[in-house]
Amino acid sequence: MRAIFLVDNGSLRPQATLNLRRVAAALSRQLGESVQATSLLHSNKLPPEAVDGIPATTLGPAAERSAEQGATDIIVLPFFFGPSKALTSYLPERMAALQSRFPHVRVRVAQPLVDELGNNDLRLAHLLADNVRAQYLEQYVEQHPKKHLKQGQQNVLPKVALVDHGSPIPEITAVRNRLAGQLSVVLADEVGCVAAASMERREGDAYRFNEPLLEHLLDTPEFSSGSVIVAMLFLSPGRHAGEGGDIAVICEQAQQRHPTLSVATTALVGEHPGIIDILHSRLRQALGEERFLLELPAMQRGTY
Repeated sequence: MRAIFLVDNGSLRPQATLNLRRVAAALSRQLGESVQATSLLHSNKLPPEAVDGIPATTLGPAAERSAEQGATDIIVLPFFFGPSKALTSYLPERMAALQSRFPHVRVRVAQPLVDELGNNDLRLAHLLADNVRAQYLEQYVEQHPKKHLKQGQQNVLPKVALVDHGSPIPEITAVRNRLAGQLSVVLADEVGCVAAASMERREGDAYRFNEPLLEHLLDTPEFSSGSVIVAMLFLSPGRHAGEGGDIAVICEQAQQRHPTLSVATTALVGEHPGIIDILHSRLRQALGEERFLLELPAMQRGTY
């Protein structure tokens, strides 16, 4: 018997849990097997009434309940862009604690959305491009309600800033930079340029790889005037990417500093229907023993 969990980092904002559940339900339908939505941390502190009356759960207790019910094979599908420390450090420690109680349980962690050593998968870049195009069309229609956008009609092409949260490890920033390069190729001459940026970074030279910060990028001559589309490299709404969140504040402050600057943000990656196909591929790779990020073999053979 196996149990499959779609896992994000966790948030105290109910919108993140609700989005995770929506994605898990869609993935369950595509797979034909139950995929449970859980978080590594935080979400269990949400009041049930904030998440449709169903208590949010974290992975540790949820996996232990599955083991108690007879699961001997646990698959963790990361709702993460890259191999963050939450996946490579905290998660193995938590699953090792589970195996100390249930030594016959095998745990596999599927690859995150971007598999740096896997095939050259451009689906996420095309998804991001869809979000950029949708935002550009929306802006154009608002500004020219009686006109129709035609190819090559733009007087000034928008610039694109691909923005993630910012990370303490360079491997995650490398994922963002790889996606920025892919997005630049996919959009080609549809936009003026594509640049990568972080929402925030830790202090000190050791974390300079996160630069430029979005607020600094929006002060450069290239990005401080005209139309800028902030491509949101975030999966679910929350304190940073939600309505009125940190990204929105950064953009609003930049527009106050630069009156000729117009900034718009895209939809989130985890809200695009195409995310289901990417997750399904990562899950099938793990189930088929083709590729996975981590494996914790069972410590002893089960007796049932």
